[in-house]
Amino acid sequence: MDRLPDIARTRLMDARRRPQRRRTLRELGLSDADIRRLVRRRELQHHHGFYIDGGLDEELAAIACARASYPGSVISHLSAAGLAGLRTWTDSRRPNASPADAVWLTRPPNAKRNQRRPDIVVRRAGLPPYDVTRSLWLPVTTVARTVVDLARELEFREAIVTIDHALRTGTPIEALTAVLDLQHHWPGVRRARTAIAFGDPRSESALESIARAAFAAAGLPAPVLQVQFFDGFRWLPERVDFWWPWFRTVGEADGLAKYDGDTPEERRRRLRQSHLRDQRLSDRGVELVHFGWEDVVVNPLALAGRFRAAFRRGAARTGDEPTWRSLTPNPHAA
Repeated sequence: MDRLPDIARTRLMDARRRPQRRRTLRELGLSDADIRRLVRRRELQHHHGFYIDGGLDEELAAIACARASYPGSVISHLSAAGLAGLRTWTDSRRPNASPADAVWLTRPPNAKRNQRRPDIVVRRAGLPPYDVTRSLWLPVTTVARTVVDLARELEFREAIVTIDHALRTGTPIEALTAVLDLQHHWPGVRRARTAIAFGDPRSESALESIARAAFAAAGLPAPVLQVQFFDGFRWLPERVDFWWPWFRTVGEADGLAKYDGDTPEERRRRLRQSHLRDQRLSDRGVELVHFGWEDVVVNPLALAGRFRAAFRRGAARTGDEPTWRSLTPNPHAA
């Protein structure tokens, strides 16, 4: 690039902001050696047969280059969710699991048939203007369209992670149902409608969302979410993830990050705080069930058995029932 005339250098600077084929770079005066050198220096990136500015975020660059391979396509599904900051999860152990690391695109119905590769997934579907927005310069499906697309594509417990997060971050349920109503004859729409009706903005993490789906699949009654207890003098500072008041049972979804710390002292402090918290909850006369990712994802039936055993113990407890309150309203309450 240093050998290029000023006008050619300027044209290259402008061109590399968008995905370019090698032949276009050659027409600007670069040799193959120049292109390789620019890639080594990370002034250019190479994805899906295209070159683009090396200063771009690598994931965004890969998405832009993949889209350039399919003119007229719109970024959608898991890729659109990532650009929108929506939480997603797919079970990689599932046969025919949706490729989470691929770039997902949607093309108009008259395009070539659906395509699924390890690196790019292309779906055909209608793309009315109101379902498309922009992320930087890239066309992308709106949040509501993205959520519904994923609800039609993914399994229930995978889709509910994104649905809960979209509702929690301000997407109104009416926006989702409006998209559903316009897709009433599309594949997977019945599954999507069931999943969206199950959505709950009170779920604060992917683990909580997946757990709710696991509880429902196992036939457990729906818990109350985000509950705080009263100790007779004050409301306790902690809140619990799940509460079954009929069985005096608390469920706590514990990701490993809960006990992470930069030093051994910090990790011990967090572990000690967790023990004290459990003691304050136990003093309220409740059953307490902790669980993590492995319980919910790998062996949910065993977890359901643990809860049923806790329900029996809790229902047999005597004495005054604990005083509690839900910190957020139930969106499904009449």
